[in-house]
Amino acid sequence: MNADTPHHNAELALSRRYLTANPWVMQAITGFLSAYFMEHPGFRVERHFDEPASGMHVWVCEIPAGLKVPRLLKRLQADIPTCRILPPDEAQSPPCRYVIDIQGE
Repeated sequence: MNADTPHHNAELALSRRYLTANPWVMQAITGFLSAYFMEHPGFRVERHFDEPASGMHVWVCEIPAGLKVPRLLKRLQADIPTCRILPPDEAQSPPCRYVIDIQGE
């Protein structure tokens, strides 16, 4: 990626409840993000970690300016069990965190 290309970071997190109900999804999302990199070379995963305090599994992604996170999430939702995606808290400082959680709870 060109160093002059603007980008921002976003976090994609799996809630403990969703991960417990669908343990295979962690590997599915990792594979999805790898494939997304192949489609959009400016996209990349910077870090991938477990957050012990919340029980969430988190991916920190570098997003090129022309790529919209909601588009990425819509495509991801087609590949995983039914879920709801909680949008980032407006009061939170960057990076924005999108949380994948169990539908209807």
